[in-house]
Amino acid sequence: MSYVFNPAPTVSLPINGKTERFPVHRIYCVGRNYEEHAKEMGFTGREPPFFFLKPADAVVVVNAGETGTMPYPSLTKNLHHEIELVVAIGTGGKGILAADAHKHIYGYAVGLDMTRRDLQNDMKKQGRPWDIGKAFDHSAPIGPITPAAQAGDVTHAEIYVQVNGADRQHSNVSKLIWNIGETIEHLSNAWELQPGDLIYTGTPEGVAAVVSGDTLVGEVAGLGKLTIKIA
Repeated sequence: MSYVFNPAPTVSLPINGKTERFPVHRIYCVGRNYEEHAKEMGFTGREPPFFFLKPADAVVVVNAGETGTMPYPSLTKNLHHEIELVVAIGTGGKGILAADAHKHIYGYAVGLDMTRRDLQNDMKKQGRPWDIGKAFDHSAPIGPITPAAQAGDVTHAEIYVQVNGADRQHSNVSKLIWNIGETIEHLSNAWELQPGDLIYTGTPEGVAAVVSGDTLVGEVAGLGKLTIKIA
């Protein structure tokens, strides 16, 4: 088969303890999935989950023990961090029950859903899609995947991010409004999940702006740290 130009290489992530890499298919993100974050964004209650997507090539791959670099994006003056537990799908499916969701999970990672908040808010006010605020280049920094068998109990793991050594977000995955199984159930009723899909499961309260020169260190207990510098 020939193409009019060379296809882009497959986006992939390192896997802790393995030489193979995890090829990325799609990136799904869950909105407002911690109660306190929902409140700080002006919402309350357990609303039905909703989702948005980022392109696979939005990832900034950060190897274990290294500091990644994310360029400060264009058009914005209000870039926000959102630390998240990321679920990596190993076996696809549609209409997956929450009780069976664990059978479809390959592993977990630490991710950041970086957000051009001013652009997102402008689109919200106009009732327009807010891809420009979420799905931009380099908007999904992520560390290595830890296979599920080695990840421990992520459902009760501490999750936090520091900026220049100061605490910003600090919570526990147990505070998810829609837990991992429920999220996969809802998501797989809307899309057929595929091997290689990543699910950013939501962020706790404490989101705030970062500027060029800032260093972010995020962690989900048991999955290692994600360190990234804003260039």
